[in-house]
Amino acid sequence: MDTRLSSEQQALVDVARRLTERLGPDGVVSLDDDDRVARLDQATTEAGWRRLRDDDGDGRPLASGVEAGIVASALGQALGDTALFGPLLAADLLRRVGIDAPGAFTVALVPELSSLAVADAGRLPAAVAVDALGATSALALLPDDGGFALAAVPIAGTERSFDLTRWVSSIPAGTELEEIAGSRTLTGDDILEVEAFALSLASADLVGIMRGALELTVDYAKSRQQFETPIGAFQAVQHLLAEAKTLLEGSISVSQHASWAVDALDAGEAREAAAVAKAYCARAAIEVCEVAVQVHGGYGNTWECMAHVYLRRALLSVSLFGDDGVQLAFLAARRMGV
Repeated sequence: MDTRLSSEQQALVDVARRLTERLGPDGVVSLDDDDRVARLDQATTEAGWRRLRDDDGDGRPLASGVEAGIVASALGQALGDTALFGPLLAADLLRRVGIDAPGAFTVALVPELSSLAVADAGRLPAAVAVDALGATSALALLPDDGGFALAAVPIAGTERSFDLTRWVSSIPAGTELEEIAGSRTLTGDDILEVEAFALSLASADLVGIMRGALELTVDYAKSRQQFETPIGAFQAVQHLLAEAKTLLEGSISVSQHASWAVDALDAGEAREAAAVAKAYCARAAIEVCEVAVQVHGGYGNTWECMAHVYLRRALLSVSLFGDDGVQLAFLAARRMGV
């Protein structure tokens, strides 16, 4: 694997970071700025980021998992309060069954957010439409002759999740689905590849969250003074920040490998790479965000400090398609038959 970005990918990094920094929230109060949220949402649509996994005309996605991860990481770093994970995953699913439907789709997950929701006898159990800002329907799986077809369920309304930067919609048990007729059904390998892509996106988002939380905290440590000395000069604070930086660098490495593996490795290997990345990034992100709160001291526990917004977003991303415990159990089953 060559981790170096191409010139086009580096340009995407620069554009994504500039756009999200300009239109993302600059404080807790701006999270309620509907006009700013609308501008960010429109810019995300116009940039085509939600359609990166659409069909390129030959059955392949327009962009690789690496490009999708770049955008996911930029949104995580800037706490971008717009939809990406859900629409990208929906686009990937639709492409796999041979459907070009650029509608406002997201995905329906089980209430624990650990997997795609699966219908039983034509009806959906209780589910959650995630990352549902602007979406009108959520995709679920419908068992079909040993594989899975796609089905859509309408979204009645959305609300801001505990994350504060992403929207969800509760889907009551028993909701009827409308099957989406595609040219093929999803196989077991398709499901593994979709899960690998979802986990790579969540890991990239967690990397961005860690990067943003660490930047916020380092800036605070430089300016906040105790005993007429910046707290960043104290060894105890330096140790915390150095450990957080180490966790971030390790997360970048495994996340990039998972994003690359989405399109470069076979289904099983890609899913294992994604599980490794998610397990590592999930644990690292919580620790880095908790360091951010700790270094901010008493201010870190207040509503006005953005540290808790990073922690909230991390907690949701950790849950998406399973936390570190779920991924370690998957690896134990795959590699050791446990």
